[in-house]
Amino acid sequence: MLARAAPLLFVLLWSSSFISTKAGLRHLSPLLFVAIRLLVCALVLGILALLLRRPWRPLAGWRWLHCAVAGALMNGVGLMAPHAGLVIAPAAQIALVQSLTPLLTAICGVALLRERLGAGQWLGLVLGMAGVGLVVGQAALQSATELDGLLLALLGVIGLVAGTLYFAKFCRGVPLLTGSFVQFTSAAALAMLCTWSLETPRADWTTVTVAALAWNALVVSLGGMGLYFVMLVHGTAARATANFYLVPGTVALLAWMLLGEPLTLVAAAGIILASAGCWLVNAGPGATAGIDG
Repeated sequence: MLARAAPLLFVLLWSSSFISTKAGLRHLSPLLFVAIRLLVCALVLGILALLLRRPWRPLAGWRWLHCAVAGALMNGVGLMAPHAGLVIAPAAQIALVQSLTPLLTAICGVALLRERLGAGQWLGLVLGMAGVGLVVGQAALQSATELDGLLLALLGVIGLVAGTLYFAKFCRGVPLLTGSFVQFTSAAALAMLCTWSLETPRADWTTVTVAALAWNALVVSLGGMGLYFVMLVHGTAARATANFYLVPGTVALLAWMLLGEPLTLVAAAGIILASAGCWLVNAGPGATAGIDG
């Protein structure tokens, strides 16, 4: 049941992150925001693992290191870069660039993990790429600053794809709770190092700041990434990441309603293409079997 509901819940949680993060970044510098968010996640998971007396033996034999590498890439690089991008680019555009994740994951998954995709699924990935291209191209013509933000989002995509493939290759058999603790701990350490070395931290502790951190740490990072790992375990890497194609449309609507960000015709067309791509990838041969596990 959870495996069936995971894609929809993931899309809703992941989309909400862009809106709450955009609000929180008005009061916190981006890398500090990520560092605190990941540190809270690691502390919560560590306490839960101790209270529930989860065994640590499955992480022996250097498996903990594999979890640490996957976590640093997925949660460290995958969050820091787009958070920095959100400071200078609209939330919907950042979300749309992140929907490049399925295309890159599918290409690398076929090459490295020997996953197979049907012709319709490849068509879906291409449509998604076209949708992203429309919006990124428009941003490149309109504003160099916005383009810089989108390039930062692309760096986050590379981190998320690399971490996803690494997880699929080395971490599928790791228990969720203890494995996630290691992943978030390594990501938090990387974020704190980058905060200290790459930015001048800024913090204004308002109600919005605390609410944004709490939502992103406890609901999005723990709940959302937990659902993401469930999708990875029960399906291919390409199908799990295909759900990112549904995020931009959701973010665009939320940003329009809550943040006042305009939704242009070009952006709407790109979002429609990307959403169609997601449907094709998930409707392809073996999609249902993969989700059911």
